[in-house]
Amino acid sequence: MALSATLHCLTGCAIGEIAGLMIGTGLGLGNGPTIVLSVALAFVFGFTLSTLPLVKGGLGVGAALSLVLAADTLSIAAMEVADNAVMAVIPGAMDAGLVNPVFWIGMMVALTVAFVAAYPVNRYLMARGKGHALTHEHHGASPAGGARRWIPTLSTTTLVGVILAFMLGGLVVSVAAGVEPDATAPGHAAKNF
Repeated sequence: MALSATLHCLTGCAIGEIAGLMIGTGLGLGNGPTIVLSVALAFVFGFTLSTLPLVKGGLGVGAALSLVLAADTLSIAAMEVADNAVMAVIPGAMDAGLVNPVFWIGMMVALTVAFVAAYPVNRYLMARGKGHALTHEHHGASPAGGARRWIPTLSTTTLVGVILAFMLGGLVVSVAAGVEPDATAPGHAAKNF
């Protein structure tokens, strides 16, 4: 159960992290604002992915969100600390840009380390009836009627598969695009276009 809970948290964090880094890079933000945006989006997506099944099962949005805040905050925080620390120590990962393989490889390594950091947190919390143990009784509930039945049910396996495909796609595109050498570096002739 702790493995599934950690993978589920990781998917929300990964979506937020990647979206934040893409937005920050696209807007030309510095590393600090990009990290803040990525962390904020990781929490938003992490909480959202955990809240949706509870709302679909009949809990009110406020009750579901309160439960999720209690269940997921520590796990997501552990992931974010680990993820951003790894991205910060991989040379050039934060400055690489989206068409540089260093960015995508760095992100894959960082998310793997984030998983390893959060797994014992989730296991510890669940063993004490906290964390995802709080939400477990609400999972698999029959969908409530009305508009709630249209809330998508996305399995953790599906989410992990989509994120892996997206990250591998980003890596393939970045390798195919190539990274232009620095024209100011010694030994590189400047190109005139």
